[in-house]
Amino acid sequence: MAQVSIEEFLSAGGTDLGVSDWLNVDQERINQFADVTLDHQFIHIDPVAAAKTPFGGTVAHGFLSLSLLPHLMKDLTLVPKNVVMGVNYGFNSLRFLTPVAVNSNVRANVSVKEVIEKNPNQYLITYTVALEIEGVDKPALVAEWLTMLFTG
Repeated sequence: MAQVSIEEFLSAGGTDLGVSDWLNVDQERINQFADVTLDHQFIHIDPVAAAKTPFGGTVAHGFLSLSLLPHLMKDLTLVPKNVVMGVNYGFNSLRFLTPVAVNSNVRANVSVKEVIEKNPNQYLITYTVALEIEGVDKPALVAEWLTMLFTG
């Protein structure tokens, strides 16, 4: 997480924040996500049945891929020096483009779209994020992710 002055923060629109390290999405992670979300669709948890689909094997849940973003982005976010807290505010857009096959490596590619002062000491930052899959041209997902930051 990069801490910057409020002036730098407000003018950060268009800033490329870079890419995260790769993270492996293995079958154990997929199974654990299925258990937590109660989404046990065969395409995620049954390698034999999933092998008969066009995917050729199990794939991660789209929402599992999405849920990896906070971890992958932890070192790529931008905040003002006097930030007190940040909360998820939602998404302007989210598209799942390519399934993440089991044992794939993924990483986040992040930039700042815009920063808006909503109220005194309250700032809305919009990140543009692509979840890239190692060796695959098309990303797993692309999103405009909104975070509300509060300063003190």
